[in-house]
Amino acid sequence: MINKRLLIKNLLAHNDESSFYDKKRQLNLHTKEGKAKFLKHICALSNSNPSNNSYIVVGVEDQDNEITGDDFFDDSRIQNLVNAFLENPPKILYENVPFPNLPRDKVVGLVTIKPKPKTSYFKKGIHTIPMHTTFVRRGSNSIPTDEKIAYTKQNIETVISIENNSRNSIAHTLDSVIDFVNNRHKDMPSQYKVFKELFVICWSGIPKKIRDKTFLSRVDIELVNEQIKLFYSAQDDVTITFDENSFTITEYVPLGLNDKTSYYPLEQQKLSFFDNGYYKIETEMLFEPPQYNRKMMFHIYNSNLSLLNKLQKGIELSEREAADLENVPSTLMICYLNGFEDAKQKLIDAKLLLKQCKTPNAYINFKEVMRVLRKMKYGKTE
Repeated sequence: MINKRLLIKNLLAHNDESSFYDKKRQLNLHTKEGKAKFLKHICALSNSNPSNNSYIVVGVEDQDNEITGDDFFDDSRIQNLVNAFLENPPKILYENVPFPNLPRDKVVGLVTIKPKPKTSYFKKGIHTIPMHTTFVRRGSNSIPTDEKIAYTKQNIETVISIENNSRNSIAHTLDSVIDFVNNRHKDMPSQYKVFKELFVICWSGIPKKIRDKTFLSRVDIELVNEQIKLFYSAQDDVTITFDENSFTITEYVPLGLNDKTSYYPLEQQKLSFFDNGYYKIETEMLFEPPQYNRKMMFHIYNSNLSLLNKLQKGIELSEREAADLENVPSTLMICYLNGFEDAKQKLIDAKLLLKQCKTPNAYINFKEVMRVLRKMKYGKTE
C-alpha cells in the first residue's frame, strides 16, 4: 500500500510543479472561478498523463514547498463536479493526509487523477473557459490547445518510481497507531480495530448522550495504512458501528430554530474490507431538511440579513445580537432549504464578515454549514 504522507513528500522533493503534478495553497470550490481553475488542472493533468496517475497537492506554499495544510475537505462527491463539466472525465480521488507538524484540524489534500486513454475537454463552459476547450500541461502550466493530443508514456517511469518509494512498512503503521493514541489524542478516548489482518482504523471522540442516543463529538478517524483521514470536524455528532468486514460512520447535523434543536442524519460512509487486500468506500446521503412555516421563515430571514447589514456597517452589536450571530450560518441554511434561494449566496458573501468578527464561533459554524451544503450539492448532478 502507498503511504500517502511519503508520496506527498516524494512529489514535493522530485522537482517543481511538472506535467504530472501540481500544488495549491488551497482549493476554493465556493465560486465559479475556483471551480474553473480546479477543473482546468484536472483536464490538463489527465490529458498529459494517459498512462500513469497524476496528482494535485493542496496545502503547500508555492514558493518554498512549506507544508502549511488546509481545512479537512470531506466531499467524496467532487467526482460529480468533474463529470458535470468534462467530456471523458477521469476518475479522481480526494484524500486528507495528516502531518505531525500541522494543527489537528489541518491536513494536506491529495488529489489523485487516474489514467485514461481518451482526451478530456469541457463539454460546457464555466467562468472564462468556453465549451469544447481542451487543456494540457506544459511544464508547470495548464494551457489550452487546439492540437490533437497524442497518446504518451512520457511520465510513467518517473511516477511509478515515486509511488514505489512511497510504499508502507510495518514500522510506519505501528508508529502511526501509537502516535494517534498516545500523542495526538491523549486528551480523549481512542480506539483502533484491525480488519482482515491488514487494515487498521483508529478513531477518537468524546461520547455524549443526547436524549436516547449516544454520539461522538470532536471525532477524528484515520485509515492508518493509507495515511488518510476519513473524517474530521471540530463540531460534529457522529455514530460509529462496525463488524468483522465493515466500518460505518453516520454523521448527524443539529438544526433548529428558536433554541429548539433536533438531530438529522446527514450522511453515511461505509468502508468494506475484503480478503484480497482490497477495500471500498461507499457514501450515501441521508439528509431530509426540516420544513417550517413560511411566514415565520420570512421574519427569521429578514432578521438575519439585518444582523449581517449591521456587521457590514460596523455597528456595535448588542449581547443578544452577538449570540444570534453564531447561529446565522445554520439559520440561513435552513432558510435556503425552505425555498429562500438567495440565502445561500447571502451566506457566501458574508464569509469575510464572519471571519473577521469578534464572535469566533460564527466563522466555525460558517465552515460547517458550507461543508453540509457542498455534500448536498455534489450529491446531485451540477
